[in-house]
Amino acid sequence: MNDKIYWIWLQQALGINTSIRTDEIVSYFGSARALYFAGETEWRLSGIFTARQIAKLGNQDLTKSENIFKTCVKNNWQVVTPVDGDYPSMLFKLPNFPLVLYVNGDLDCLKNKITIAVVGTRKPTLNSAHIARRLSASLTRSGALVVSGGALGIDSESHIGALETGGKTVAVLGCGLDCTYPVANIALRKQISENGALVTEFPPGTAGVAPNFPIRNRIISGLSYGTLVIEAGEKSGSLITANHALEQGRDVFAVPGDILFSGFNGANKLIRDGAKPVFSALDVLGEYAMVYPDLIRAEDIETVLRMGEYKADTTPQKTVPKEEPKPLEKSEPEGLSENARKVYRAFENCEMQMEELIMKTGLGVSAFACAMTELELFDLVELQAGKNYKLK
Repeated sequence: MNDKIYWIWLQQALGINTSIRTDEIVSYFGSARALYFAGETEWRLSGIFTARQIAKLGNQDLTKSENIFKTCVKNNWQVVTPVDGDYPSMLFKLPNFPLVLYVNGDLDCLKNKITIAVVGTRKPTLNSAHIARRLSASLTRSGALVVSGGALGIDSESHIGALETGGKTVAVLGCGLDCTYPVANIALRKQISENGALVTEFPPGTAGVAPNFPIRNRIISGLSYGTLVIEAGEKSGSLITANHALEQGRDVFAVPGDILFSGFNGANKLIRDGAKPVFSALDVLGEYAMVYPDLIRAEDIETVLRMGEYKADTTPQKTVPKEEPKPLEKSEPEGLSENARKVYRAFENCEMQMEELIMKTGLGVSAFACAMTELELFDLVELQAGKNYKLK
């Protein structure tokens, strides 16, 4: 019988929660197979398990574990255990590292990379979404690898930013690999599996329910040298990830936000409590360039900054009388979608606010954001100070 089935059996018997000291289990028994055949007397003598856990170990047979393994083989998903060479070494620093990881993609993309977790709210402002995408793109171009949770909002923007540069990214899920939650990200998850990896400790058939996400957050931070928080309220799940990072001895970064908007209270509080404020990729990767010169080169970061990477602007903007705009003479580029063309045509011979462009085009916020992203990819627009946009 494949040894991985015993690891799945152990995971199924003990359940998945952050209180299980998997480091002690692996240290004492060495492998799940050895634990399985050790029997109840040895389980008790180890002093690791509670009476309830010992009862669960005794009652759990291998049938369900075998079926889970067959499902993974059928779908070409990897089952990675602590004794496998491709198990991420960063996770061994956690006392409650996962007993099993189910992977769709290639975990090798984590090797020889400065991994940075980028997390935040599922309902970001357009500006925060823009920051997440641009920062993640800059981190990737500088040689880092972005890790996030595959959720809507900041997670999605972070993965997209990394992929848009031709880089790879890793999404840590709070559900099984066969779960379609969230439905809106099905296409994105496929992209990630082909250009990085989808990772979860939850076996196939596990739905994306609320209690799972705080549990998976320790893996997001555990895989990463540092965690970057972009727009998070005081009770945000992103703060759980940041707290895990602190407990794990990892770095915590945060993008400062509007002090009058509660959606930024969590990120701003992190900065107040000692997290490093981030205004560009240099603020993150500068922490590692000297320590890991073989992974991150300072000149690469400087190159990214010269390419026009977004820098958060937190200074108050002066009100300047606006001149009457003149018609902008421009030839319309080829290959744009209809919405992107609408936005492109709406630009006048001046900087324009997002709200102005939305009103002129009549597009919804989501459609407008997609159109702007397309124009940015075509290198046709750029963000100016004061959250204004201008054609290049």
